[in-house]
Amino acid sequence: MNDWNIQSRAHGCETCGKPFADKQHYHTLLSDEKSEFKRIDVCPGCWEEQYSQGASDRKGFVSHWQGLYEVPPAAAPEAIQKENAESLLRKVIELNDPQFVPAAYILAVILERKRLLKIKEQFKRDGRRIFIYEQPKTGDLFTITDPDLQLNQLEDVQRDVAALLEHGFPTPGQGTPAGESSDAAEISSPANPDQPSEDRALVR
Repeated sequence: MNDWNIQSRAHGCETCGKPFADKQHYHTLLSDEKSEFKRIDVCPGCWEEQYSQGASDRKGFVSHWQGLYEVPPAAAPEAIQKENAESLLRKVIELNDPQFVPAAYILAVILERKRLLKIKEQFKRDGRRIFIYEQPKTGDLFTITDPDLQLNQLEDVQRDVAALLEHGFPTPGQGTPAGESSDAAEISSPANPDQPSEDRALVR
């Protein structure tokens, strides 16, 4: 069982209930409640009155950061298209299948390199590194476990991810043909996990 989850940004203060205005700053608190990670989004007023003093001393405290709320754009009509790295990552997390832990990690690295996800926090839990990523436009948080890939495992995982990006998840009983999408091209040349990406080391 893994701890993957996607937590969406609230559209209003979870303490006073007032909706966030467009371009309004807000504060996010992340805590570890053992069974899951929990986020709370609050307005600056409630932050100052109830959370600013001693927030890091609260039980289970993991991290705090400040964000800028953006009113979500109107939903665009769905079109039939190849998977992109973010949509595939969301599907992988929704499946919550341990076999896809390495794929989720590689997809998160792709999106980080493209500056579509940003790391908000990293820490160890039960001996494994956990990364908390944020999608800046939506405010969604992604919990990603470091699978501690070795060099001899990296190529196979990258090949699997490239196939998923090009063809999606195969139906039962069908194989996944080889192929490459624009996002898959990001991983066509295996990266050395001992070397840092633009923002952090991939594997330590």
